[in-house]
This record gives sequence, C-alpha cells and structure tokens, in this order.
Amino acid sequence: MRILVTGSEGNIGRHLVAWLRARGHEVHRTDILPLWSSDYTQADILSPADLVPLFMQWRPEVVYHLAAMVSRVTCEQAPHLAINTNVSGTHNVARLCIEFGAKLVFTSTSEVYGNTGTLQAETTTPEPNNRYGLSKWLAEQVLRYDVLNSGLRAIILRPFMFYHEDETRGSHRSAMINFADALSQKLQVHVHRNSKRGWLHLNDGVRALERAAHISTFATINIGNPNIVETEALAKLMCQLLQLNPEDYICLEELPARMTLNKTPDLGQQKALLDFEPEIALEEGVRRVLRRFGVMC
Repeated sequence: MRILVTGSEGNIGRHLVAWLRARGHEVHRTDILPLWSSDYTQADILSPADLVPLFMQWRPEVVYHLAAMVSRVTCEQAPHLAINTNVSGTHNVARLCIEFGAKLVFTSTSEVYGNTGTLQAETTTPEPNNRYGLSKWLAEQVLRYDVLNSGLRAIILRPFMFYHEDETRGSHRSAMINFADALSQKLQVHVHRNSKRGWLHLNDGVRALERAAHISTFATINIGNPNIVETEALAKLMCQLLQLNPEDYICLEELPARMTLNKTPDLGQQKALLDFEPEIALEEGVRRVLRRFGVMC
C-alpha cells in the first residue's frame, strides 16, 4: 500500500515508518521539522494547503495521522496550540483524506477516558480530565461526524502506555522513561500511590498499528498490554535490576491534578479485530530501556 505518515519524526512515527517499510509498504513521511529527503515533506497540519500537492502526487491509500501536541504537561502549558493542533489539524487531515479517497488511521490516546473506573472499554463514555485527553476526544468526534456525513473511512486507535528505549527524554515523558533517567543517576523517583498501568513496547505497538489499516469498517480500538502492574512495582523492578534498595530510591506521593490513576484497558476489540497480542515482556522491555541509559550490559 501507499501510506502517508504524519508526525513521522515523533516517538511512534519513526518506528512505525520502519515497520511499514519492512512489511513492504511504500511510505512517505511528513512532519513539521525542517528536513530534506525524497521521501519526506515538511508541512504543518494547521496549513493544509502545504499538504495538497503531496496528496495530489502521492495519492496515499492510507494516512496514519500521528502529528499532535502530546502529554498532559505540554498541552496545559500551551492550551490554544493543543486545541488547534489536535482538533483543527486532525480536521484538516480528515478533509484531505475525504477529498482524495484515503483511509485515515488516527492515533488518539487512553487519556480520553480520564478516571472512569477500573476498566476502560471502547463503549465507556470518556471523561477526560486534562486538555490533552480533551483535545483528542474532540478530534475523535470530528472524525465520527465525517464518517457519518462525509464518507470518511477511518479507524480510531487509543494507545495505552507505549514506550521505547529510543524515545525522547524529558519530565513530560512517561514514568517508564523518567524512572530510568533518575535511577540511572541514582536519584529518587516519585511514584504515584496506587496507580496502575499496562506497558506496551513500541516494537509490539507498531504491529497493532499496521494491522489497523486492514480493517474495513469504522471502529475504535484500545491498543495496550493486558499485563497491568502497579507503578510502584515498575519502580521496584528497575531498582532490582540496578541493584538499588527500593526504600532508598522510591518516594510515594498522591496523584497530582489532571492525571489518571489507573489505565486498565478492555482489550477485547484488540484481539477480535486485530488478532494482536504483545510479545515483549515487561522485564525485557525495562532491560532494553535501562541499557539505553547505559546502566546495564
């Protein structure tokens, strides 16, 4: 297939492009970063006219829309940019897909659910509790409207806790990366009391993303790992692998505002529609992350 990936230079995009090419697809990349390559187009999804020539020449069959403002912290700091990028930008890409007959695979986020209980299913009514989740939920509604009224062919994916050893670092990143960063320097980590997550290595995640392009009907699908672990247990695992005493390095604290305590997805749709199950165990994934930080052989 001819595939266009927006946000191709991001943490997910880079690995998705590589996987799609390994599977034999023709892939063109687009992002806002100033790069030059025959398979790359610099464009801002808030200026869709820049993408029109690409759609006219490339005629993508599938568009993976990854370009977005991400993370709770950054979206609260730049609320107008978050809404513009994640809602208006998604609308722009959707309209181009309609005009040129491409299927849209949209990466939303598990943050749309907010603190909606112990199990988040696609039928659960989202209650986003931060601007990142809100902006993605609004974008989902735009896409549903176009599916129902404008002939858009689309799939909505809600990733739960993707991670990879090569992802960018920073305080706005996930607990996986921030714990590894701190503990590799023998610094304390702040762990949210009673929080739980299912961590999905991106090498597994891209397999699920690729399969989504082959679904023929509109669907919303959680993408995640059924192995749910307490965040404190993740920190203790890292301490164990680094031979550190958890009591010296783990500082428990209450969940801050606008964060989600538990991310426990219902993955029935993932199994039924994508026939996907993770292969990389949590300990192996953690070892890969720690090796990238130079603290394990």
